[in-house]
Amino acid sequence: MSMFCYQCQEASKGVGCSIKGVCGKTPEVANLQDLLLYTTKGVAIWSQLGADSKLDTAKADKYIIDALFITITNANFDSNKIIEKIKEGYTIQDDLRAQANAPVELHDSAVFRARDQNEMESKSLLIGILSIENEDIRSLKELLTYGLKGMAAYGEHAWNLGFENPEIYAFIRKALIATTKANIAADELLPLVLECGKYGVDVMALLDKANTESFGHPEVTSVNIGVSKNPAILISGHDLKDLQELLEQTQGTGVDVYTHSEMLPAHYYPKFKKYENFVGNYGSAWWKQTEEFETFNGPILFTTNCIVPPKASYKERVYTTGASGFDGCTHIADRQNGQPKDFSIIIEHAKKCAAPTEIETGTIVGGFAHNQVLQLADKVVDAVKTGAVKKFVVMAGCDGRMKDRQYYTDFANELPKDTIILTAGCAKYRYNKLPLGDIGGIPRVLDAGQCNDSYSLAVTALKLKEVFELEDINDLPIVYNIAWYEQKAVIVLLALLHLGVKNINLGPTLPAFLSPNVAKILVETFGIGSISTVEDDIKNWIA
Repeated sequence: MSMFCYQCQEASKGVGCSIKGVCGKTPEVANLQDLLLYTTKGVAIWSQLGADSKLDTAKADKYIIDALFITITNANFDSNKIIEKIKEGYTIQDDLRAQANAPVELHDSAVFRARDQNEMESKSLLIGILSIENEDIRSLKELLTYGLKGMAAYGEHAWNLGFENPEIYAFIRKALIATTKANIAADELLPLVLECGKYGVDVMALLDKANTESFGHPEVTSVNIGVSKNPAILISGHDLKDLQELLEQTQGTGVDVYTHSEMLPAHYYPKFKKYENFVGNYGSAWWKQTEEFETFNGPILFTTNCIVPPKASYKERVYTTGASGFDGCTHIADRQNGQPKDFSIIIEHAKKCAAPTEIETGTIVGGFAHNQVLQLADKVVDAVKTGAVKKFVVMAGCDGRMKDRQYYTDFANELPKDTIILTAGCAKYRYNKLPLGDIGGIPRVLDAGQCNDSYSLAVTALKLKEVFELEDINDLPIVYNIAWYEQKAVIVLLALLHLGVKNINLGPTLPAFLSPNVAKILVETFGIGSISTVEDDIKNWIA
């Protein structure tokens, strides 16, 4: 096979992509990402040796979260950028090697140096996922690695806003080093996987703090989904710092800014409401971009993952920044010396474009993060006590392009009228525009925000447990029906397990990277389940 990847829900045939990624990545990109991950493990080894020698490891730790983020599904398809990152990893390793006290023998990832791209490609074929022969060890190592990738994504967003937690970096180092050990046993890896959930909670709490202290607590907001007559930029991905700088630089230019997909929740933050040219949300979930970008007419800025390989008809309007990248698309450079990114090129491009073509009208309501929901706590408690609300259904997570995800729209439509949906992430686009109504003034869909705001849903659940004076979070009238797609969903799952949540149902399929034995452990220990039909699931979980 020319490649092998099974880190996302769309793994070919439920097994893995071995010819080309369903996401669109080529074998060359897939294999180079494998080598980048390998190099990052070497950086983790040297960073730990540096920390043991009381050296400054800040540069190495930042590299680790950047590199892990680049390898997330749909983030970076640019082989040249990946090669540059691999070379940067070699330099960081060499710098630490010159200063740290090191043992005579080190794992190959900490000593291998490719002299050119041919050597990189040759090496990548030897160190991929399938180089780990034991299926259960491979499964646990990959589960841990994918959790770390999700953690790194959230850690980078917090770092961009000036918030860090050294304990998170220390754990990522420790966990990456563990995956390099050939003789590590399953009973050593499983506790690390569960510990990853603990740090998943920590990193989401850190990002929540970073976002709310930077932009205010989200508040209930009606977001326009129509268009204005001005030329515009569409911003996608997750990074709020990039959005802030773009809005600052577009003031007074005559260029409007719209959010796309996971950027929608930016409208809920008070600080962004001061920008008059921040006019609404355009389109739906990430996978519809190939049709929606055609009609947007203006340039599109990707701040993170969720890129679908662009069509030739609009590719020249696609820009990337941060961890994202696509061969042939203009990449906007990182910040230097504390200065903002320079978005002038995309702003000038927008001025030459037609205004967006309207594809829908109206508004959608969101902003129900934990601070806002707790302000409604009395109303929510009364609704539960009077029987007006019988169940809460957590339908957070990711959306995707496969037809079986229609299940989530049908499930939301068929839920009894005395249920409330708690959501976060782009999974919401399956039902956030449905006329589901409200219960005593409480909307039946409460959108907390981006995928990382699943933390808000956990905080809300823990508060309700306290209010109802319950011993166990699992005694709450809450059902978990989680849609997953990529590695940020993995860290959300591990975080929920750390918080003691059981009986989580995953769909539309269980991860291909779970071996039968590892899946059995998750089922027997935590009650992890899968979806079936809408009718049966509502009967078994709700009725």
